[in-house]
Amino acid sequence: MRAVLAFAALALGSLRAPAQARPVESVPAPQAQSKDGTDTTTTQVAREIAQRRAAGDQHLPDADNFSMGNRSIAANTRVDGPIAVARGNLDIYGTVDGDVVALDGDVRVHKGARVTGDAWAAGGSVIIDGGVVEGQRRAIAAVRPTLPSFRPRHPLGTWESAKLVIGWFAVLTIIGLGVMVFAEGNLDGVVIALERGFARSFWLGLAGQLVMMPALLVLVVALAITVLGVLLIPFAIVAYVIAAAGLVTLGFLAVARLTGGALTSDRGTTSPRGVHLRALFMGLVVYLGIWMIAALFAWNPIAGAILRAVAIAVSWVAATVGLGAAIASRAGTQRPGVGSGSRHTTDEFAWQTPTPVTGVAAAKRRQVSSVP
Repeated sequence: MRAVLAFAALALGSLRAPAQARPVESVPAPQAQSKDGTDTTTTQVAREIAQRRAAGDQHLPDADNFSMGNRSIAANTRVDGPIAVARGNLDIYGTVDGDVVALDGDVRVHKGARVTGDAWAAGGSVIIDGGVVEGQRRAIAAVRPTLPSFRPRHPLGTWESAKLVIGWFAVLTIIGLGVMVFAEGNLDGVVIALERGFARSFWLGLAGQLVMMPALLVLVVALAITVLGVLLIPFAIVAYVIAAAGLVTLGFLAVARLTGGALTSDRGTTSPRGVHLRALFMGLVVYLGIWMIAALFAWNPIAGAILRAVAIAVSWVAATVGLGAAIASRAGTQRPGVGSGSRHTTDEFAWQTPTPVTGVAAAKRRQVSSVP
């Protein structure tokens, strides 16, 4: 009989236990430590707190007050604040005298709970589930340390490389047509300078490339001396870049026309402009054809890299030589031999004018007298 009564009492006790169970204050999760004993998690929390305080969130307590992971305040208990958790949720069933803070988690105030201070959730939400928060309630967006993102750059495929070459060919062709229409004389002057000295043009172009940036720096420093010059610095930089790009483009077009002229004939073309236009088009086809061959082998890393290196070298030499010829001819405005020829022609026929030319009196013409 006693055994039966004992068994019944034990059974009733087991049934009442779940009904009387109350959430108790959880033990904070153990914090990770590095090999040298440094608390890495606390360090990360301290860094994030410092970032938030710098942004204006001065309500956050020190990192020493934070416990890692979920935490709960049991019912019918009263604890002093601030209560702070990081990387977890804070469940309150009892009373907290002070502030409650959750970093990267939620603050949940359940029925019968009370918070006499403020409730803050940084990177989470403040949830009132029947409880009372006497202070302010605020949820703040999470602040993560910003790290530079590096996206791997994939090499261009065959079709993308081919489209790029076609685009450059179209651009240079349009520029070449514009130069032939509006500045053909300048292009002729650069071509003449190339024909008179290829090696001289190369070394002059190389020197021009080396002094291009120092010359821009000297220009900026010279303008910075005066107040008006300081205001003109942005316009001077833009004008300098445009002028340098124009010289390089004009020189490259001259090299392309000279190259195309060596590969084409004058048959079927009557006007000199037609001959020059066909030579320019053929030269552009030659130089950009090297890039097209490299683009077609873009699927092969080794062959594509070798062909691209060859295309870069050829293009650089052509641009350098063209730049030197443009500098030597002053953008095609000075043609060697043209000035002397015109001056000689003027002196040869000066006697035909009735007025003195170049300080020499006109010669008297012989008069033919008729015999009566």
